[in-house]
Amino acid sequence: MLIAGLDQLALNRAATDRAGDVRADAAALGALWGSGSARAVWVGGGRTLVHPAEGASGPRLAWQPAAALAGSTGERFFLGRAADGSSYWAVHEAPPALEGLEAAGLREVGTLLDDQDAGLLVHAVALANWHETHARCPRCGAPTRVSHGGHLRVCPEDGSEHYPRTDPAVIVVVVGPDGRALLGRQAAWPPAWFSTLAGFVEPGESAEAAVVREIGEEVGVRVREMEYLGSQPWPFPSSLMLGYTARTDDTEIRVDGVEIAEARWFTRDLLRAEVGAGAVRLPPPVSIARRLIERWNGAPLPGDWRA
Repeated sequence: MLIAGLDQLALNRAATDRAGDVRADAAALGALWGSGSARAVWVGGGRTLVHPAEGASGPRLAWQPAAALAGSTGERFFLGRAADGSSYWAVHEAPPALEGLEAAGLREVGTLLDDQDAGLLVHAVALANWHETHARCPRCGAPTRVSHGGHLRVCPEDGSEHYPRTDPAVIVVVVGPDGRALLGRQAAWPPAWFSTLAGFVEPGESAEAAVVREIGEEVGVRVREMEYLGSQPWPFPSSLMLGYTARTDDTEIRVDGVEIAEARWFTRDLLRAEVGAGAVRLPPPVSIARRLIERWNGAPLPGDWRA
């Protein structure tokens, strides 16, 4: 199977209407939560409950009737509605131990869930991660309250409103004049781990300018052109990864020694050989980094650094 583009990224999939028009209507949200078709999952510490894979079927989120979670003290997040009118919710609370179910994180099951469950879990984890670190007003320090089905926090003291944040980051496969790809290893990673280069977009900076700056800072290479390929939410805790292929005429590498400890040029044959031998390990399939690398390679690659 050739990788033609960045369609169907693992964490880009969604099959549920987010129904943003309902969020501001507390009565409508209450009616949806109280209906017999409302379904909910626990999400806490980045984990939820799943029905384990069976035979050819992958894992499924362990949706419960909302009434079964009515006694939970965690905040409720409205995730949206399906075509049949069912509403989906997350309760921000560590999942309990229930017989026949397993606790799992988005990194583990993101590629295995169907489109609906994948999209809903990404949404839930992103909201939970934001709420965990934004319980107080940044203006006055007062505890804030949840509103709009978890998509807003309001300060009762000064009336200010605070929305979930998303941090844009660029992630780039750099291709040299001879077609080789430049991959790097972060200082905190084991010696065999290599990935694409990446960095956050700074205040007042365009994504394109961030590509040029980050590649120059990390490996001393000047980008002459780039192609935007697609984006993927990465709620660990709150990023949106903007994927690029960039081209350079430079071949000399000068790593910064701070973020990047090592960078190497790889031909396709060399990368395939080293990955096959276990000398190089790549990011898991749930990541846009893996798809960028495989797109350059022209075909999927085996293994990943979870093993």
